[in-house]
Amino acid sequence: MKIRKQSYGNANLVEKNIERIRKQRGFKQKDFIARMQIMGCDINPTSYSKLEGQVRSATDKEIFVIAKILGVSMEELFFSEISH
Repeated sequence: MKIRKQSYGNANLVEKNIERIRKQRGFKQKDFIARMQIMGCDINPTSYSKLEGQVRSATDKEIFVIAKILGVSMEELFFSEISH
């Protein structure tokens, strides 16, 4: 597993959870980004990395699409622990 080079920022609540759940589900970041793009989110790897690193905020559309891909509710992305 790749180690995060920079510490987390403080732009949003959901990003650490998105990263954790994505990894739990076995999605590689590049494959996850491709799924987001297929679902209509125009996002590039740098922008997504900044999202997970809490350097930039996620848009409502991104949160909606990410929740769909991960199979969780949008609300669950805001909780620190999800029991799935």
